[in-house]
Amino acid sequence: MNKKISITGLSSISSLGSNPHEIWQRYLNRKSFVSLKQFEKFQAYVGAISEVENSKINQLRASDSKFKDLDRSVLLAMYVSRKALKQVAWESNFGVNFGSSRGATELFEKYYYEFRNNEYGKTATLTSPTTTLGNIASWVAQDLKTNGPDISHSITCSTGLHAVLNGVAWIRSGMSNTFLVGASEAANTEFTIAQMQALKIYSAPKKAEYPCRALDFEKKSNTMVLGEGAVAICLEKGVSENSIAVIEGVGYATEMLKHNISISANADCFQKSMKMALDEANLSKVDAIVMHAPGTIKGDSSEYNAIVKVFEKELPILTTNKWKIGHTLGASGLLSLEFAILMMQYQQFIPVPFVEGMKTTKQLKKIMVNSVGFGGNAVSILLSSK
Repeated sequence: MNKKISITGLSSISSLGSNPHEIWQRYLNRKSFVSLKQFEKFQAYVGAISEVENSKINQLRASDSKFKDLDRSVLLAMYVSRKALKQVAWESNFGVNFGSSRGATELFEKYYYEFRNNEYGKTATLTSPTTTLGNIASWVAQDLKTNGPDISHSITCSTGLHAVLNGVAWIRSGMSNTFLVGASEAANTEFTIAQMQALKIYSAPKKAEYPCRALDFEKKSNTMVLGEGAVAICLEKGVSENSIAVIEGVGYATEMLKHNISISANADCFQKSMKMALDEANLSKVDAIVMHAPGTIKGDSSEYNAIVKVFEKELPILTTNKWKIGHTLGASGLLSLEFAILMMQYQQFIPVPFVEGMKTTKQLKKIMVNSVGFGGNAVSILLSSK
């Protein structure tokens, strides 16, 4: 059985924009696209979608009366899904798997605030259907008028790459020839950031050129920054003529944790997921790895230790995009996957600007993408150029 899966369409939106050419140009720019935002009770760095991109989302909301009460995460998912589907010629029986770590964060917090301040203890009529996690995939499927399976899930920050796993599994099983997979996160809210600050992992709100210092192994404090974004990807069986990249191997693992947010010093889950992806592709090395690297001291170092354990002396070059766009939680793995595809398409490695020694003159033909979240659920996807 041919285990390879083609990526034939891809669309994203983040603080880098939504146009592929502009996104690549902003990757070439050494500037960070996270900025300081004033909330009601504090300031914090976030990776926010620009006003230009926000206007597109607002236009989508205004285009249909049914959309006016939808959460921002749903609108972002619908926006990128429409754009991705335009790149392929699919019939209306493809599957949809769209996930999110936090789901309808903004809307849930709004409704809960109104409920707490309502003297009769009442809430809005549509509170439940518009804040359930399943409404993201449901709205995408309805909007695209597909008759295929419709799946939502949340596996914290590895949600996006788990969506890829699900799509790959459906296609390989023969239950579907095509699958739209994606993830959406719109959690740049005061309460969500307060939760991250409570964990002592968030970047301090002080003036800095690079507020998130992912892959800086000399940093003395945690520097995670939240970002918002969404990605939709079209998967097809085998190696298609119109593929923009090929999935050659997938790996996954969950490790037993000693604490809710802990990960072992050598990230056993990453060691297992990377080895599984390599074995499936019948490879022992890759050209580069786009790391999960959230910008925390333990998160960055444990993943690096796992890479050293797996690849030993033949270390690939390493990079991440979280220093530039922030950590988009459930969507982060798919934005990393897009980053890897762009580097293969343009044959140019994008290093982390404050990390020395990460450069290459080799062709980028095989790139691994890593993702993990609270719960120790790691995923590794091995991509190749067509």
